[in-house]
Amino acid sequence: MKKVVLASLLAFAAIATAVPARAFAQAAPAAPAAPGACPPMADAEYQAYTNAINTADPKAKAAAIEAYLTAFPQSCVKLPTMIALMQTYSQAGDATKTLDAADRVLQLDPTNMQALFAEAFLRKTAADALTDPAAKQAGLDTAAGYAQKGLTAPKPAGMSDADFKTLQAAAIPVFYSTIAYAAFNKKDGATAIDNYKKELASVPVDQTKTPGPILQDTYYLAASYLQATPPDYLSCAFYASRFVAYAPEPFKSQIAPTAKYCYKKYHGADDGYDAVMAAATANLNPPADFAASVKPAPTPAEQIHGIISSTPDLATLAISDKEMVFQYGSAEDAAKVWDTIKGKSVEIPNALIIAATPTQLQVAVSDDAVQSKTADFTVNLKAPDPLPEKATAAQKAAYEKNQAAIADATQVGKTVTFDGTYDSFTPKPIMITMSDGEVVLPKAAKPTPHAPVHHAPAKK
Repeated sequence: MKKVVLASLLAFAAIATAVPARAFAQAAPAAPAAPGACPPMADAEYQAYTNAINTADPKAKAAAIEAYLTAFPQSCVKLPTMIALMQTYSQAGDATKTLDAADRVLQLDPTNMQALFAEAFLRKTAADALTDPAAKQAGLDTAAGYAQKGLTAPKPAGMSDADFKTLQAAAIPVFYSTIAYAAFNKKDGATAIDNYKKELASVPVDQTKTPGPILQDTYYLAASYLQATPPDYLSCAFYASRFVAYAPEPFKSQIAPTAKYCYKKYHGADDGYDAVMAAATANLNPPADFAASVKPAPTPAEQIHGIISSTPDLATLAISDKEMVFQYGSAEDAAKVWDTIKGKSVEIPNALIIAATPTQLQVAVSDDAVQSKTADFTVNLKAPDPLPEKATAAQKAAYEKNQAAIADATQVGKTVTFDGTYDSFTPKPIMITMSDGEVVLPKAAKPTPHAPVHHAPAKK
């Protein structure tokens, strides 16, 4: 899963139909005080209250409500007024003050769903922006705690059944999403899968097809199956394909390879993938006969037997097939394949840099290694040719320029072409070691020569 893709998806969710707190705040009104609970207000309090509540501009309204609550701290409508303050800050787009107001609401009513929503949504949003992994996870876990409470929040006294259903319809999907994302971020696949599926089930099916947070979470559901222990590749293929079916570009093209990767990991080849895409397009979840309709790939032992028996020249095997033999084949089969390449020098393009030093590269070459960002090749680099003892300034400059280009080309996350000689391998985890490695830099384009200019001879 590429970070750039995830970042793009988050932007996609925000641009599309994300559920901002300001929209949710108006999903249902604050519950009024229970009938008979409030004595008639004094004229001064009533005037301050009605002026504040009826102010149109959100910023001015928030200031007026704050002034009212300061002047009348024992107001018998303190809770609904505090909820209105939270909603008003949300309308004004002030996340910090919305969260502060939500804290104050929960001091008065620890089960208030609107405040629990604000806490879950805003804390998740703030945590997701953090770059420190520990701080991010702590923030997500805190948000998930509020979401868990929100799922069991009761109907407030004085709120109509219709308003409470509206409130639940807006909040419950976000509660499930918040819990799932906190679990996903710490690779708790089972919890993430359970809550993402509950989120999808909590909204109308048409909403799962619309670009926005629900469709985004369909992708995260697929990713949760991919990072489960062990991975569930067939479920990953289904939900990733459903995302691809309804996502706009460029997200459709960015995630399509993941959907096909999961399918190929389960089935062993690309054939039949169109049927998976058709099923995912037509169904929110895999149909009852879906698993039976897709044949699993042969076992590693079956694949290796087929590879060895059907390949006349084992040296021509793809790198992923060689690695499978090295990892899962018998010692005899592994030796057969290794003997065809040991000591041979090759050029390998598009290797993903996982780690790099001036003397060694750790790179991902096979499809599986690239997908998981795990090195499967160690390339021990040759020492650069030394400069002549009396190198000229031009030679020194060219040498330094070449070394700088190599350093730039081998930054972590880039792809590079390298030459090397097969030296050794270890099977589990697979690691192929190459000696005499060299980075192959792209050749500079030669300037296009100008056509010769022919001049007509001077007339005599």
